[in-house]
Amino acid sequence: MEKTQIKTATLTKAGLIAGLYVAISLVIAPYSFGAVQFRFAEMFNHLAVFNKRYIWALTLGCLITNFFSPLGVIDVVCGTLGTLVMTTISYFVSRYVKSVALKLTISTVVCTLAMWSVALELHVINHLPFWPTYLTVAIGELASMVVGGFLIYAVSRQIDLTK
Repeated sequence: MEKTQIKTATLTKAGLIAGLYVAISLVIAPYSFGAVQFRFAEMFNHLAVFNKRYIWALTLGCLITNFFSPLGVIDVVCGTLGTLVMTTISYFVSRYVKSVALKLTISTVVCTLAMWSVALELHVINHLPFWPTYLTVAIGELASMVVGGFLIYAVSRQIDLTK
């Protein structure tokens, strides 16, 4: 019985994060897509450094959100894979780090640097210049991750996000 409760709790937590990612992204949809974007739901990427279940939750949330992307199926595939890769890297790089602040810093850096994949999509599909697009997308990601870092840090002080 206890094993079933743990599985249900794990699935519920992952579903909640995926749902929040989609809801927040779509509420501010005009800012969640494009060369100048502020996808505030990206702040949840920090959760991957606490527990690998959030990698799948974030990937699912990104997948669903990207069905609404003006870039179409390319964003569904490439954008979702980008989230899977960057949250997995954040998880593995920070796995043995004890400091929560350092874990959040690692995920901020990894996710911001990984915005090259979004810039590349925009370059290929919309013919936007790669480097300026990378700069604007990375700045939006950095802002989301920094604001989210403070929020997730505060939540982690009250709730054990590893469980």
